[in-house]
Amino acid sequence: MLSEGDPVPDVKLEGMNGEPLSPADFKGQKLVIYFYPKDDTSGCTREAQDFSTLAPKFEEAGAWILGVSKDDAKKHRKFTDKYGLAIPLATDPDGSVCEAFGTWVQKSMYGRKYMGIERATFLVGTDGQIERIWRNVKVPGHAEEVLAAAQALKGRGS
Repeated sequence: MLSEGDPVPDVKLEGMNGEPLSPADFKGQKLVIYFYPKDDTSGCTREAQDFSTLAPKFEEAGAWILGVSKDDAKKHRKFTDKYGLAIPLATDPDGSVCEAFGTWVQKSMYGRKYMGIERATFLVGTDGQIERIWRNVKVPGHAEEVLAAAQALKGRGS
């Protein structure tokens, strides 16, 4: 399980246009990586919209935002277009990124247990270290809380 202060895992993702992505691509910059269960569901839509609305403020704070789920690039493009999202989404087709971040977890709904993505967010500093972790995220107010943490990091680790 990752902890604050750990280096961000060196993992490979796929962007919405099939391009390879990695946290290393953002070296020297702050990065918010948020994991969410599924495109176009109520909580995931609200979270993506909240991060999109605040994207200019994250940019002012020198932070990139990257949403990650196991949905494929085509679903991500459709989701982004449908809601006019202003943040990039990446896919974790084989689940290895979720495993590396500890977000592939056992869940329970109506007494049925299953594996799924935990809603979690990681704030990575300019030095590639994980500065903050939010697990079992509740969507209302979350993007604002992450923004405040990213702003507080302004200038650190440069």
